[in-house]
Amino acid sequence: MKSFLKIVAICAMLSLTACNSYRKVPYIQNHEYANSLNQNTDLYDAKIMPKDILTITVNTSDPSASAHFNLGRSVSIDNNKATTQGSLETYLVDNDGTIDFPILGRLTVEGLTKNECEEMIKDKLKTYLKETPVVMVRMPEFKITVLGEVNKPGQFTIKNEKVNILEALALGGDMSIYGRRDNVKLIREDDKGKRHIYTMDLTDATIIYNPLYQLQQNDVVYVTPNKTKAKFSNTGASTQLWLTSISSLISLGSLIATIVRYTK
Repeated sequence: MKSFLKIVAICAMLSLTACNSYRKVPYIQNHEYANSLNQNTDLYDAKIMPKDILTITVNTSDPSASAHFNLGRSVSIDNNKATTQGSLETYLVDNDGTIDFPILGRLTVEGLTKNECEEMIKDKLKTYLKETPVVMVRMPEFKITVLGEVNKPGQFTIKNEKVNILEALALGGDMSIYGRRDNVKLIREDDKGKRHIYTMDLTDATIIYNPLYQLQQNDVVYVTPNKTKAKFSNTGASTQLWLTSISSLISLGSLIATIVRYTK
């Protein structure tokens, strides 16, 4: 009877351990509570920061009228039809948050969204154009980096300039079995060049309401390893050495036993 109770107790302990381990695995747990908050989140729109790369196009019904505002493009007239040629050059946002725009000169774009930047340029072009132009601002090199305990670490370019933390992990092939879902680091640089490190718990469903959930240009996501990976890293080399030594001793022992058996 005592042996039976011991077995039951051991099974119960193993069950509790397994449950605790499982709770560390799924993302966005307790989603019912997160839904009950009924919290709205604003649609994210990337803001322009120093060192960002921008492409800016100005279009009018007469291409020759807007040609001077498009870097790298020239206008040719064939059969009374004006066409633009060449690819657009890019603008590098300086440390002071400005770009040097043709004719308009220095423009402060830091902290503006793409739409805000487009409206600002439209307003400044009123003096030079007879019609309201179509202005398009894009970030062709919106990049994030995913490192640590993921299956495919690397740097990724986001074409639509919008990505959240879970989508970033998906780009990195998801976490490995050694990644800590409750301790994901986000490294972000502000407009002054200062880097900040934040910690996110992706097992908490309310993470979707966190301002950090949507990533920004040049964010670095680092998935920290769990204790199992740390122990493996510390003991992996020595364990391999011990296994190799034991294998050699076993082989040597077998050889000696064979020699002794045949010499009797």
